[in-house]
Amino acid sequence: MKVHIIGGGNLGVSIALGIAKFSPNNQVTVTRRNTASILHLEKLGITVSSDNTHNIQEADVIILTIKPYQVDTVLAEILPVITNKIIASAVSGLAIDVLQEKTKFAHHAVRIMPNIAAQFGESATCISFNEKDKTEGESVVTLFHDLGTALVIDEKLMDAATVLGACGTAYALRYIRASMQAGIEIGFDSQTALAIAAQTVKGAAQMLVEEKVHPEQLIDRVTTPQGCTIVGLNEMEHNGFSSSLIKGIKTSLKQIKG
Repeated sequence: MKVHIIGGGNLGVSIALGIAKFSPNNQVTVTRRNTASILHLEKLGITVSSDNTHNIQEADVIILTIKPYQVDTVLAEILPVITNKIIASAVSGLAIDVLQEKTKFAHHAVRIMPNIAAQFGESATCISFNEKDKTEGESVVTLFHDLGTALVIDEKLMDAATVLGACGTAYALRYIRASMQAGIEIGFDSQTALAIAAQTVKGAAQMLVEEKVHPEQLIDRVTTPQGCTIVGLNEMEHNGFSSSLIKGIKTSLKQIKG
């Protein structure tokens, strides 16, 4: 596929890097008004341009990784020069029906929510599309499957997916930071503490992915009677570990929904 990414910010660049590294049969173009910060992408065979319409006529899929306030301006630029394209929108809050109206129902609208781990082939991408665009939607699923996981969800859950899968990256990193800080308190230097904390989280996640079991089943393997793990877990729960995380996720969702 020829992939045209409009918006060379963190997410757009992450997707481009992921495609270049893990789905190299595809050709990628990334556009950004000021290209100075993304010129390094050219070393990976990615085309970079300050013109949103650069070679866009040849694209099989156009990915929008822009801010909501930029949508109308960008569409006004590209719609006059494209025909029957797949437009995959990562724009927060932009519903499929609204995107179809804005494109005068002349294109195939797909809604996506990847995260910046795409560049490492580890994005948790959620995708929605209408039944009439199923073929085109599944081609987008195939593209993002190379960049991690690609789950098709009901569009009404897309805001929730944004919080759980995109905002969730920050939540996970905050846990790692806290674990690192605790590691320093108990005697490790910062780099060693970070290495241990990060790899431990990575290993725990990999076990869940591979074994497809409930987290508590794996927790049981490392909690022995009167052991140090269970007293640590109980202390965290007494101080609101799980409840504060749940509240944070629900608060983020309220913010998206306005």
